[in-house]
Amino acid sequence: MSTIRIMSRNGFLVALALFLALALALPARAEPAMWVIRDKDSTIYLIGTIHLLRHETEWDSAKVKKAVTDSTELWLEVANIDDDASVLPLMAKYGTDPKNTLSSKLNAAQKEKLSKVAATYGVPLKSLEPMQPWMAALMFTVLPLQKAGYDPASGIDRLLKAQAEKEGDKVNGFETAEEQVRFFAELPEADQVAFLDETLGDAEKGLDQLEKLATAWIGGDTGTIGTLLVSEFKNQAPAVYEKFLVQRNIAWSKKIAEMLKGSGVQQIAVGAAHLAGPDSLQVQLAKLGIKAERY
Repeated sequence: MSTIRIMSRNGFLVALALFLALALALPARAEPAMWVIRDKDSTIYLIGTIHLLRHETEWDSAKVKKAVTDSTELWLEVANIDDDASVLPLMAKYGTDPKNTLSSKLNAAQKEKLSKVAATYGVPLKSLEPMQPWMAALMFTVLPLQKAGYDPASGIDRLLKAQAEKEGDKVNGFETAEEQVRFFAELPEADQVAFLDETLGDAEKGLDQLEKLATAWIGGDTGTIGTLLVSEFKNQAPAVYEKFLVQRNIAWSKKIAEMLKGSGVQQIAVGAAHLAGPDSLQVQLAKLGIKAERY
């Protein structure tokens, strides 16, 4: 349970988003990629977010500020992204397996890799044993970034939410925290183990690729994001890619179509991976006859 508390305090939803989107930003003035959807009485801004950020990154460009100011509603993946306390019982319910240890689900090579990476980050192996493989994977997604000094509290989605609340805007979520947790918990065990194995490999590699992704986000380079992140995700874990990226983009596109039946100005901020690649949210919107133009 102590490890679960650590995960909750570090922000489980941040870890979830890290797997699906980007993870950090370099010290620079960012011009993130944005899109706009318009009809006769509605305007919807789309922005791809990152979920860990260095404090010195100047990300709020003029176009971002305009979208925030003009909007009266903000849509995030999960509305209560900063409510870490609500995640703790979900982690206990879905993220642990008291009957079967984590090591019993791994082969010899995976056990050795887990032991090596755990030692690198000072995590006792005993504390990992009650975890489901997906939960351990999320833990080792976040730890390298936090060790490098990146702060979940400075993520773009949290900053946008704080600004929206300051202006009195309504904050909505496409999903609930429990729905996001269950995305992982309902994966077949083999896919969970593959996810953990891949994550441990990435943790050993360090932050080089993430730095490249961060540079792409800063410059609004969705082509590079698609190549480095989305394509790799699709090739290495196609079943997980379909569940976490494609199916969610399809569901969100339908929700946006419903939003356009109303009026007003709204802003949508989701992980940048959702707005890149061949199965992006914009692609799903186009299938519904809705055009998202680069803003």
